[in-house]
Amino acid sequence: MAGNAEIVREYLTCLRVERGLRPLTCQSYAKDLEQFTEFLEGCNRLLLTAQHEDVSGWMEHLRTHDRTDRAIARKLSCLRGLYKWALLDRRIAHDPTLHIQAPSTWKVLPKALSEPDMVAMLGLAEVNANHPQANALLLRDHALLEVLYAGGLRVGEIVGLRVEDLQLEQGCAHVRGKGDKERIVPLGAKAVTAVRAYLERGRVALVSRGVQRTLFLSHTGKPLTTQWVWRIVKRHNATASPHRLRHSCATHMVEHGADLRTVQTLLGHADIATTQVYTHLALGRLKEVHRLHHPRSQRRALPPREEAA
Repeated sequence: MAGNAEIVREYLTCLRVERGLRPLTCQSYAKDLEQFTEFLEGCNRLLLTAQHEDVSGWMEHLRTHDRTDRAIARKLSCLRGLYKWALLDRRIAHDPTLHIQAPSTWKVLPKALSEPDMVAMLGLAEVNANHPQANALLLRDHALLEVLYAGGLRVGEIVGLRVEDLQLEQGCAHVRGKGDKERIVPLGAKAVTAVRAYLERGRVALVSRGVQRTLFLSHTGKPLTTQWVWRIVKRHNATASPHRLRHSCATHMVEHGADLRTVQTLLGHADIATTQVYTHLALGRLKEVHRLHHPRSQRRALPPREEAA
């Protein structure tokens, strides 16, 4: 029977090659599976011989070590994927995660920057990029932030964006998302202008020797990493993150009347249920509009009573 390390390696290869999962996602799965195999080895078990009690025991082990319900639910989901694969591949006859109940988790609403904060953040980047002495990095940072917000891109998507993916005449970009699913993302006038300036006056100064296809480059001429994108965003707003800019894009669109199907397509969500969370974020705006415009919500001063004759 195959050992734990071999099973994990084969499963991760399947995720990467057949399902097209991103490297960061595979790394997260690998870490969760490594933790579970260490637990099993302490019980003299293998992944393919694990029982229902082993999985439930690991869940309890995680709880006693102060892991959050959300983290435990994610790890259980990782195990379910592994054993579903093993079952379909006829490596096991019974799924040990069957009837294991995931801990109840609150749906965490994504946090978005307010529109004034978003305008201020992009405005600062624009001022820096338009300065007479602006260097290539300032032009890059402005274009990067504009594209993140305009297209609602994931951090992994923007570091993988290539020059040939841009269709600036049409004002859009060709993006590869989770599972290598492709979509066309509109950029808008501001982002197109910022990207043009970066390509014409910034990127040419960053390109090192050889052909570099990646759009956003570091000061050494190599592709930006996800960590560097986080640093760039934080430099312009300490409370922001690349994912928060993605949420801000979706939230502001919904608040301005965009339908959920459009936002789903823009963000690359496979399930509309994932996009529906933005209706909760826009609820405050909806209530304010209702209060201002619905005849039963407005508190109007009543006309004075006429004295009886």
